[in-house]
Amino acid sequence: MTAEEYEPSRAHDGSHRTTPDRGPLGPAIVLAGGVLVGAINIYLAASLLPSAVAELGGAGFYAWNMTIYLVAMVVATTLTGRFLSRWGNVGAYLLGFATFTAGSLACAASPAMAVLLAARGLQGLGAGLLSGLGFAVIRSALPPRLWTRGTALMSAMYGVGNFAGPALGGLFAQLGSWRLAFAVMAALAAGCGALVPRVLPRAGRAGTGGVRPPVPAVSLLLVTAAAAAVSVAAVLPGTPAKAAGIGAAALLMAAFAVHEARSELRVFPQATYRRGSSLKWVYLTLGLLAFGVAAESFLPLFAQRLAGLAPIVAGFFAAAVSLGWSLTQIAGASVTGGRAVRRLRVLGPLLLAAGLLVQGLLQRQDPPMWLVAVWVPVLLAAGAGIGLAYPHLSVAAMSSTRDPEEGRRAAAGIATVTSLSIAFGTAVAGVLVNLGGASMLDSARYVLFGLAIFCAIGALTAHAANRTDRPPATAHPREPATHP
Repeated sequence: MTAEEYEPSRAHDGSHRTTPDRGPLGPAIVLAGGVLVGAINIYLAASLLPSAVAELGGAGFYAWNMTIYLVAMVVATTLTGRFLSRWGNVGAYLLGFATFTAGSLACAASPAMAVLLAARGLQGLGAGLLSGLGFAVIRSALPPRLWTRGTALMSAMYGVGNFAGPALGGLFAQLGSWRLAFAVMAALAAGCGALVPRVLPRAGRAGTGGVRPPVPAVSLLLVTAAAAAVSVAAVLPGTPAKAAGIGAAALLMAAFAVHEARSELRVFPQATYRRGSSLKWVYLTLGLLAFGVAAESFLPLFAQRLAGLAPIVAGFFAAAVSLGWSLTQIAGASVTGGRAVRRLRVLGPLLLAAGLLVQGLLQRQDPPMWLVAVWVPVLLAAGAGIGLAYPHLSVAAMSSTRDPEEGRRAAAGIATVTSLSIAFGTAVAGVLVNLGGASMLDSARYVLFGLAIFCAIGALTAHAANRTDRPPATAHPREPATHP
């Protein structure tokens, strides 16, 4: 059964309410807007930073800009459930937009690089909270029949952000107004925040009797350390150093999984670690899909060095993956029926892997323009693989439990997995680039073939999710099944 087939009155947490003056458009704008501002800022600053360094100095801290932002995002996504339990939908969202707005204004007014880095950390905290809230609050902000379309819209925002971030950053850098770019982002976040009290249901606060839910401190420490290790690995010089950083991050993630499975205080829901549950396979598939997005960080480099494209043109070539991801969301989200949905879950990783593999085979030194033109539909097809599978996998995670608190935790885990996977994928791609040595052609092939292998594994994890995806035996006949 798919989410579209659920009855609106049978939402899992019972918190969704429809009123004559509150349609789905307002909540959808807020949820999507929160994910979008965070996604844009992942790459916006990368385009602006050369201009900022020229004015502020601090070139030695250049690489830390992305590291601090991504680590802060991961930390905030792991705390999404706690903020929801403490403040409810409206309060948590207002906090997220306020934090992001404050961080953006601080970036715009930064007098020194140290202040800019701290402001980027504040931005990352707000962006991570908004990303986590987008998937967690959809359970109460929209009726279950719209969950798939809602998650498709929000996951498409990652693709739109990956496309718009470099374009907007490059535009403002060209105009010599890098501070204005951050001010515009602050205004966008403040505008979305102003809508929150008017369009979101105030449900969402857990009945804890005034007692704040405990923080999973050990889990949070381990996942933060892993995010920091992989982010640092991405900027370390030399293949051995990068490999060591990735290895340390993998060990920390293994320790995180072991601790979570044994602890009562955890980031991900208990079902993730239960034998026979499909949730762990759903998360792994989402992560492997996001892994392929890391190719976008290096595609502009390959397009410039191999094909001689201008930087702005090369940037738009790289964004073809995100564009394919975003455009395919609507078509993928409209598919209903259990068998068709399960097929899309497997097809998505296969299509992504095939696109990256073909793109690797098409790499040439000084290729003819007709061959360069072929790169675009290939990259669009690769991105389409993400768009076909991502929304249905997201709904599978959100629908994995009837317990409201566990449901919010499962939904927020989507953003955590996505952020971590993009960071891991970028670091791994950095190692593969170094393996090519002086040959940019070899580097391009190593990256594209290597990421294709990782993404292809996603078809296996998706198959495992389909095989273990069964309705609970104790389900009440009048309640909706918990699998899409």
